[in-house]
Amino acid sequence: MTETLRTSAHVPAKASLDGLESRWGKAWDEEGTYSFDTETTREAVYSIDTPPPTVSGSLHVGHVFSYTHTDVLARYKRMRGMNVFYPMGWDDNGLPTERRVQNYYGVRCDPSLPYEEGFVPPHDGGDGKSIKYADQKPISRRNFIELCWKLTEDDEKQFEALWRYLGLSVDWKQNYQTIGMKAQKVAQAAFIRNVQRGEAYQAQAPGLWDVTFQTAVAQAELEAREYPGAYHSLQFHTPDGDVTIETTRPELLPACVAIIAHPDDERYQHLFGKTATTPVFGVEVPILPHPMAEIDKGSGIVMCCTFGDLTDVQWWRELGLPMRTVLGKDGRLVRETPGWITTGQGREVFAAMAGATTFTARKVLVEKLAETGEMIGEPKPTTRMTNFFEKGDKPLEIVPSRQWYIRNGGRSYEDANGKELRENLLERGEQLHFHPDFMKVRYNNWVEGLNTDWLISRQRFFGVPLPVWYRVSEAGDVDYDSVLLPTEDMLPVDPSSDTPPGFDESQRGEPGGFVGEVDIMDTWATSSMSPQVAGGWLTDEKLFSQVYPMDLRPQGQDIIRTWLFSTVVRAHLEFGGLPWKHAAISGWILDPDRKKMSKSKGNVVTPMGLLESHGSDAVRYWAASARLGTDAAFDEQQMKIGRRLAMKVLNASKFALGMGGEGTVDLDLSAVIEPLDRAMLAMVSGVVERATAALESYDHTRALELTETCFWTFCDDYLELVKDRAYDRDGAYADAEQANRVRSARVALNLTVDTFLRLLAPVLPYATEEVWSWYREGSVHRASWPTPEALAAEGNPELVGLAGSALAALRKVKSEQKVSQRTAFAAVTLQIPAGTAESVELVRAELVAAAHVKGDLTIIEADVAEPEVTSFEFVA
Repeated sequence: MTETLRTSAHVPAKASLDGLESRWGKAWDEEGTYSFDTETTREAVYSIDTPPPTVSGSLHVGHVFSYTHTDVLARYKRMRGMNVFYPMGWDDNGLPTERRVQNYYGVRCDPSLPYEEGFVPPHDGGDGKSIKYADQKPISRRNFIELCWKLTEDDEKQFEALWRYLGLSVDWKQNYQTIGMKAQKVAQAAFIRNVQRGEAYQAQAPGLWDVTFQTAVAQAELEAREYPGAYHSLQFHTPDGDVTIETTRPELLPACVAIIAHPDDERYQHLFGKTATTPVFGVEVPILPHPMAEIDKGSGIVMCCTFGDLTDVQWWRELGLPMRTVLGKDGRLVRETPGWITTGQGREVFAAMAGATTFTARKVLVEKLAETGEMIGEPKPTTRMTNFFEKGDKPLEIVPSRQWYIRNGGRSYEDANGKELRENLLERGEQLHFHPDFMKVRYNNWVEGLNTDWLISRQRFFGVPLPVWYRVSEAGDVDYDSVLLPTEDMLPVDPSSDTPPGFDESQRGEPGGFVGEVDIMDTWATSSMSPQVAGGWLTDEKLFSQVYPMDLRPQGQDIIRTWLFSTVVRAHLEFGGLPWKHAAISGWILDPDRKKMSKSKGNVVTPMGLLESHGSDAVRYWAASARLGTDAAFDEQQMKIGRRLAMKVLNASKFALGMGGEGTVDLDLSAVIEPLDRAMLAMVSGVVERATAALESYDHTRALELTETCFWTFCDDYLELVKDRAYDRDGAYADAEQANRVRSARVALNLTVDTFLRLLAPVLPYATEEVWSWYREGSVHRASWPTPEALAAEGNPELVGLAGSALAALRKVKSEQKVSQRTAFAAVTLQIPAGTAESVELVRAELVAAAHVKGDLTIIEADVAEPEVTSFEFVA
């Protein structure tokens, strides 16, 4: 901690906020103000699992909001004497980056194409939204990945520049990329261990699929949206008569494998165990009971197709139904007529639907159903909630495919002690300290609602490769059950170019050889290892022992189900414990219409203009004014208030520290002898105690409120009351007793400013550092946090407010009489609340000097709530 007083304090003639960001940002970097000391012990460290922002685009003001919350805490912990590990990562893999590269360069990836040396993309800049998919130039996977790397590196530089301008006290030597070699090694090693312990597995199973992006989608990436559709009433035929079934997906009729009703539905109980024939296609399917069928919805009986929705998947699995897939990964119906359709009419109709989109296939089939009379009436328009990929534009389909999964409690899985994984993960949630606490409910609800394991494989290009190869049989068939894994010393690997142990490149794709996995890991499969990547697991074991498990995970509320939960899963599986002790959850930024700001909604505000216009301290003040877990409106007025506060810190400090002229600032507490001065220090001491308790409880907003309120009392009341005594104009206080009174005021002013600078430093790093530099060596951000004991003056903190109210009453008279505040009173009578006369008498001298009372000041107790003047006379 550096708190040495300068041998000669220098208070500038004029203070300004302009240019502080660049000046102090450079100084902090050169001096290593925020560097993590690697020669440390775990007990001395406070480590933060900083969210790695997605660099595929631009930051918005919501990022400034949440990252400021973290920075306030990091700065506080550092001033409390902790060795703060505050890294920065960049989330640069996965779909968002690929989309940005496609739009930015006008290209798309085609893995079948050869690598082109020195490739120059057709476009270089712009959003590329006017470039249609068909007009994007196909390029090889390697060329595409090179462009991904290039653009992310450029984006990261811009992001870092903005974070530095905002004043994040990050140690920029501690950084990583989620696609970087360090992250790849960690993610692949963890995955290999998951496979070896049976926690990761592959399965050919129905899963959510985005037909636009041609990739599988995990449960955590779903977003329910309203989607227009229509109910079609179809007639299924049974020996006991026709049964009416309503569906919004008639095009999936050829994939029907059963019709299902609730076991208690008396209308259909006589049909259970029998069969029905599908309209148009004439395929015989069983009629079965299941409790998930809704008696009061539509006709109460529904068709189960493979697959129309997630309920179909559950019925298919629980009832042991056959799989009849008619929808391909491209979102079109399969091109060959399925063998289970045997009637001439059925095969003819399907041939007309084959290869068509679901929209066209539906149109063909509905026309045929109307022609055969097996559809009752016209389709009835409706709006239904449908699953979308959170980044997609079309409803998800359910398509069978081979994918990799990690167990997460969605399905039954017991540990070595026979305890269910879900139960373990719920216990981890109870052990984690959520701030605010009610966010724990969201974690619990997510875990309890899981119905599938974590799908981690993605059919994309830019990401961490799944480190897996498969044997090829002597007959030339790929044996997906024969998995080949690398050893950890080989990591990171890319199966598309590296070879498994015991093989060479000549055996790739050959009988008796191998093939590499082409899928990559879901971005969350890498980000879920962020504390291990940042902390040096497998790459810097000394660092890892110093920072893990980490102290804090700060993040948004909308990714509790993804980032927070998945990180808990990986830490539990690999280390048998939590990855951090605390989780600080930020709310959302709302636009003026009280809607969440997001890039997809197009209502975001980019931050650099705000930072340059209002100043970083001002924007940080707005962010810090919002509590964790609470949504906050975007409010430039709050930023203006923040700038006013930052400016007042400069000017009030300039006034207070400049009382003694050029020289060393006096901070000798024993010199504070006057009641009002001691009262001011007692008030600040109480604020230090309460603000510290608030920050220890992760309530930065309460700490700011307490500090700011007291600071304005200091400026508006105390400064006005003591400035005449502190100035000692014309040596009016020449004798020793009066000199002591002058010194008492000056020391109290200095101590109060010195304390406020520390209290406000986490929120207003630039203004406080500027003032600190006037009279101290080193940085306020490496200074010790104030303690109540350091200001332990026996005083009544309420005296400051009482004296301020009395002065306000005296000044109010002059304002009402429209005379200058320097106009002197010849005499004035002041009524004060009962029981306060003794206290007010203690500050009589200050009131007389500040209100310019040249004659008598008569003080009378009365039944009043606030001091008020009852009579007065001005000096002629």
